[in-house]
Amino acid sequence: MAGPCCFETTNTPSLPARAACPTNQQVGKAVDSLTLKALLAIPLTAVSSIQDYRFCAAPDCPTVYYRVDGQQVFDEAALRELVYQKHSQDDNTLVCYCFQHTVNDIRAEIKRTGKSTAVERITAGIRAGQCACDIRNPQGECCLGNVREVVRRLTPNG
Repeated sequence: MAGPCCFETTNTPSLPARAACPTNQQVGKAVDSLTLKALLAIPLTAVSSIQDYRFCAAPDCPTVYYRVDGQQVFDEAALRELVYQKHSQDDNTLVCYCFQHTVNDIRAEIKRTGKSTAVERITAGIRAGQCACDIRNPQGECCLGNVREVVRRLTPNG
């Protein structure tokens, strides 16, 4: 069995029951500080080591990560990657950060062959221990749900 990517649950900090995004007031998903540190393109001295962070997936909200006390937010300008949840209609946005699948790659394969094998290829990579979604994916968890949604959306009669 592979590591914490996609098949096992990663440990996330215990957070207050209601830690809403200070920008849109929606409660975001807990994200491990390792994910945050890996994806931020700013000095890590800006990241609190004693505070917990959450991921805001709302496409219409500029905030990507926020501290649960509401005193700090990071938008995409502070990140190394575009965030799929914020740009799900952008063909060049990565859907799978470990294996570098974009919306356009999946669309091109479907156009060329009538189907996508992205899910199968990612699953094979996971089984081979080549996945690091908990660190590379801005949402801090497996990308397969996102990839399946893109495949379904782009497949005719999907």
